Amino acid sequence: MPLVTPLPADHDLETRELADFFNETLGFCPNSVLTMQRRPEISKAFINLNKAVMANKGRVTSALKRMIAWVSSNATGCRYCQAHAIRAAERYGAEQEQLDNIWEYKTHPAFSEAERAALDFSLAASQVPNMVDNTIQEALHKYWDEGEIVEMLGVISLFGYLNRWNDSMGTSIEEGAVESGEQYLGKHGWNKGKH
Repeated sequence: MPLVTPLPADHDLETRELADFFNETLGFCPNSVLTMQRRPEISKAFINLNKAVMANKGRVTSALKRMIAWVSSNATGCRYCQAHAIRAAERYGAEQEQLDNIWEYKTHPAFSEAERAALDFSLAASQVPNMVDNTIQEALHKYWDEGEIVEMLGVISLFGYLNRWNDSMGTSIEEGAVESGEQYLGKHGWNKGKH
């Protein structure tokens, strides 16, 4: 049972209009946003931040951003966000082999060295205490420019917020996210847990 019950999608019309963004990314409006709209300023600010962070500016593709989000959510243990991130990676064109082997990104040949550097950054930046060190920095700068690194950290930071929000709220997970979680993450023990 969630800590706070989500409100209907039409509770705040401005949030509802902004939330159309999620119909593209997930195929539904997340219950986390429906909960946030108890304070519409939060739901609207969150959606606008999400849109800015996830905008595709070039080489940090929409699919890679969602895989960065998955690694961050996996590091923090938020099953809700793990399922949402893998679902969005699928919807944004991540290769099937990457989706099937996201757990083995460090060694699986479906991932390039540049992608590994980005995903290692996500893992290190999501740790408490933070584990970004010179090795991570050197690998990032080998493959990515500073604007791209800012984009990646934007995703990691956004999901830091979401991981805490959804894990603390025990946000009810939507059926589509459960399906994606079971399909791509279930073989490694993923289940919806308290969500």
